[in-house]
Amino acid sequence: MAQLICRDLSFGYDGHKILEGLNFEVNSGDYLCIVGENGSGKSTLMKTILGLHSVLDGEVRTGDGVKKNEIGYLPQQTVVQRDFPASVFEIVLSGCLGRCGLRPFYNKKEKELARANMKRLGVAELSDKCYRTLSGGQQQRVLLARALCATQKLLLLDEPVAGLDPVVTAEMYHRIAELNEKDGITIVMISHDVLAALKYATHILHIGKEIFFGTKEEYLASEAGRGFAAGKEDAENA
Repeated sequence: MAQLICRDLSFGYDGHKILEGLNFEVNSGDYLCIVGENGSGKSTLMKTILGLHSVLDGEVRTGDGVKKNEIGYLPQQTVVQRDFPASVFEIVLSGCLGRCGLRPFYNKKEKELARANMKRLGVAELSDKCYRTLSGGQQQRVLLARALCATQKLLLLDEPVAGLDPVVTAEMYHRIAELNEKDGITIVMISHDVLAALKYATHILHIGKEIFFGTKEEYLASEAGRGFAAGKEDAENA
């Protein structure tokens, strides 16, 4: 069943339209990677899906019981965010904010959920540590635990391995794949790493000069997929 549907979507920012007439949907259990050239609007699309940018035309809607405030989101980190002076537990617990409604405090169940997700991501022993003292890989696992506090169905990840070394990158991809395969969480991930996208994804959305949406196998057989994957591979081997 479709959890996310985009129909004839036009999006952009500050009155500038980036793309129009985009159609795709994400079903329960899918692993969708969004790829494309730099500046093609991948992050803007994700922010539009989340309601952080206004839809210029068309529609974005959720289904299968997914509510907008129940989507987990791991954004790209800024320098300021990396230096945030809060404990790991406080960061992860803040992912439960959408569950609080009008309550000005977190309840016992939400605190238990935060601890469970910290254990799930292997950061439970860092609970009292200051977030800004952690390594890049530890910070990303903390933020992924935070995103899981907001959802049990759909995760949106914007370049979750950006700036990480190869070993930590592989570990992060493995953890995300486990959430999809073992826990049944639907993944929508922006990635500049098309080769990793092709390894883990079930579906590909390619935006830019050419638009493509379909399965990984269909993408590899398409002109857009062959050209983009070959270009990325050549750049990495140069």
